[in-house]
Amino acid sequence: MNRFTFSFAFICSLTTLIFTQTFAQSTVALQCEHLVAPIGVDSEHPRLAWQMEDSRAGAAQSAYQVLVGTDSAQLANKPSAWNSGKIASAISNITYQGKALQPSTKYFWLVRTWDKAGAKLPDSRISSFETGLMGINNWKGSWISDMGSINTLPAPYFRKGFTATKKIRSARAYIAVGGLYELYLNGQKVGNHRLDPMYTRFDRRTLYVSYDVTDQLQQGKNAIGVLLGNGWYNMQSLAVWDFDRAPWRNRPTFCMDLRITYTDGTTATIATDDSWKTHDSPIIFNSIYTGEHYDSRLELPGWNTANYNDKNWKEAGLRAAPSKQIVSQLMQPIRNVDEIKAKSIKKFDDTTYVVDLGRNVSGVTKVKLNGAAGTIVRIKHGERLHPNGHVDLSNIDVYYRPKDKSDPFGTDIVILNGRGPVEFMPKFNYKGFQYVEITSSEPIDLKQDDVTGYFMHSDVAPVGTINSSNQLINRLWWATNNSYLSNLFGYPTDCPQREKNGWTGDGHFAVETGLFNFDGITIYEKWLADHRDEQQPNGVLPDIIPTGGWGYGTANGTDWTSTIAIIPWNLYLFYGDSKALADNYNNIRAYVNYVDGISPQGLTTFGRGDWVPVKSTSSLEYTSSIYFYVDATILAKAAKLLSKEDDYKHYLALAARIKNAINNKYFNSTTAIYGSGVQTELSMALQWGIVPEQYRNRVAANLAKRVAQDNLHIDVGVLGAKAILNALSNNGQAETAYKLASQDTYPSWGWWIVNGATTLYENWNIQATRDISLNHMMFGEIGGWFFKGLGGILPDETHPGFKNVLLKPNFVSGLNYFTASHNGPYGKIISAWERKGQDVIYKVTIPANSTATVTIPNGAQAKVYLNNVVVRNSSTYKINSGSYQFRIRY
Repeated sequence: MNRFTFSFAFICSLTTLIFTQTFAQSTVALQCEHLVAPIGVDSEHPRLAWQMEDSRAGAAQSAYQVLVGTDSAQLANKPSAWNSGKIASAISNITYQGKALQPSTKYFWLVRTWDKAGAKLPDSRISSFETGLMGINNWKGSWISDMGSINTLPAPYFRKGFTATKKIRSARAYIAVGGLYELYLNGQKVGNHRLDPMYTRFDRRTLYVSYDVTDQLQQGKNAIGVLLGNGWYNMQSLAVWDFDRAPWRNRPTFCMDLRITYTDGTTATIATDDSWKTHDSPIIFNSIYTGEHYDSRLELPGWNTANYNDKNWKEAGLRAAPSKQIVSQLMQPIRNVDEIKAKSIKKFDDTTYVVDLGRNVSGVTKVKLNGAAGTIVRIKHGERLHPNGHVDLSNIDVYYRPKDKSDPFGTDIVILNGRGPVEFMPKFNYKGFQYVEITSSEPIDLKQDDVTGYFMHSDVAPVGTINSSNQLINRLWWATNNSYLSNLFGYPTDCPQREKNGWTGDGHFAVETGLFNFDGITIYEKWLADHRDEQQPNGVLPDIIPTGGWGYGTANGTDWTSTIAIIPWNLYLFYGDSKALADNYNNIRAYVNYVDGISPQGLTTFGRGDWVPVKSTSSLEYTSSIYFYVDATILAKAAKLLSKEDDYKHYLALAARIKNAINNKYFNSTTAIYGSGVQTELSMALQWGIVPEQYRNRVAANLAKRVAQDNLHIDVGVLGAKAILNALSNNGQAETAYKLASQDTYPSWGWWIVNGATTLYENWNIQATRDISLNHMMFGEIGGWFFKGLGGILPDETHPGFKNVLLKPNFVSGLNYFTASHNGPYGKIISAWERKGQDVIYKVTIPANSTATVTIPNGAQAKVYLNNVVVRNSSTYKINSGSYQFRIRY
């Protein structure tokens, strides 16, 4: 036994003595494609996963059996699609290997598991997944539009009346759209999604959404209603990103199949064709980028109901599909997640009001308005106020290039009808804002409860929490999560107001923060598909994804577009799921090969550098080359994982060549300094494994000295912000890392918080004249560092998906207590420590079917008790699942 590793057997015997009562055991949390009971599965071999719920100490799965069939009543005995048989294995994420799945079919499934002693546990509850159309050839509908041009302004309505001749057993709606849509059946909106379908490179991949609409149909007369918006498909607003010139740009269009199954087993499909009717809606303009304009005088009451008379509507026209790849949108949808009541309202006069929500969010406002017919109401959204109390857009409208004054930035416009209150909430737009200025052409009476904000984002489930004795840390974690969610709209963005762009750098800087806190794999897998769509044949990627063409410049290099490697690798680490690495392997290789081709000596200047630094700058060649090394290393690891031995050897050698080139040029082994010795250069070498092992402690000590020289404040841009806290806490300098993380004077993360921030900013300097969005995610690594650097929760590369948890807490002197928890693929991990007199009490919970390696800081110099039993002085302890309490006395 290694002298630094305490034995499994001894610890298991200790915990067995403590956990002697009877515990319930079962198999729970069944997921298909990382979703619960999804509809619209297009994969021929969907992923199936589950958890073992068993609080007995050392609980583990010794075998499993998966049963899949179309008849839930017969599933346990006669699964019609797949019986995996009993498989002796502890894995709990597999791929379906049964009979060929049929389109538009509901499959039921359950899991049987056996515990570590070989005893069979109760069957899981039956779950389900339902296939989608599984290919463009299975659609019956045609693509239709109102045949307007890209310059036509009103959003179009579509409707179709039909009769269901028999009693309905089930019904499914499948709708694919170029643009955005809302779907209605018999006057009621279908689902609670917002901004469907998600933004893609529309001419290469178009998404469709599946719904169970059984309860919204009736025997007899029915009506389907569809409202289309522009979204990114038809950008009519002008900005520097050139989306108005996107190659896919066209008037919104859609295709739909409504498939009905009657109780007698017969089926019918109501599909889009040129018999559908269309009419302009009251939405007279809509832009995902700027705002939405609504003329309530043009409302058509009942337009989407069965008895509506559509004789004055025109026929829809047939259109070509936007792309030949029509793919199911199988991911967490965007929703109005939080309702936010107005914190205050200030009345300037009868035509001008300013509302404060009290926090910065992404989303929309719902406003109840009452006034004379023809009154024009402007609803302007912003993050700041002018000194006179009016909304200031100067920090977020800088990239807008309007052709005239008809499309004001961040502003919705409503024209009142004079017939009573008009309740307005935009359907095809969102903003980033805290303040709302409402002005009207005629007097209106507006009360505080007439304005409601909605925090809107991809509705990913929270999976992580932290709590500490320092309220600044708690508030900073909350604000970081606010920024992360504000920038999650089916793809990670940089900011929800000024750009709404999928900046690649921002995406991978924040990926660990995202994955520690939220179950976001479906969003990232979709975004990686966007990467594949955008990659040039030579391997080059743009630095905003998706893009209408902007971003294939000279700076879209390794420090930004390393998303193609870093995000699949992190999904593998956090979920133990290698699909993203397999799906993107050729793309990673093409990208690395391109950079290799322009960097024959192993060094590259292909990149943007340490964006928005405080004062010190770093070598572009140095920082870009480090990310080149990161990409080559990930590619080598992926090659090994995927049994590509020749590639593994080739890219392992390439990574070594890059590392040597960096060290030969930029490392002074005498002084243990990289480059000019600024924080970014020292921390990046430590964070990304560039430093030769024998020099790590010296380089880390030099980094700590540099931070002290900088008065215990950060002096980094985005690349350094990603690296510095990890570089310190991973290398014996956790005290310095914590002082940086908890600093509350300029420049620091805490400086934003003490100045009222509820989100993260784009610039350390609040008074900067550029790069001053107040809701940005590019400095967001700190939200993940709380879990790693203080709680010590880390994935184990050799046992990914937290099959084995690495626990490396740091009991920093500035905190009295700290708790971190993360719901991983096997269940909840808890790492919690507290000071009690001379002792540190460290409590750990490891879920069933997983293990942990616990490293106590300076454990060999401490007296350590485990569950009140003294254990030998050691730094590392191996434990099975269960709950444990360490008491450490230094």
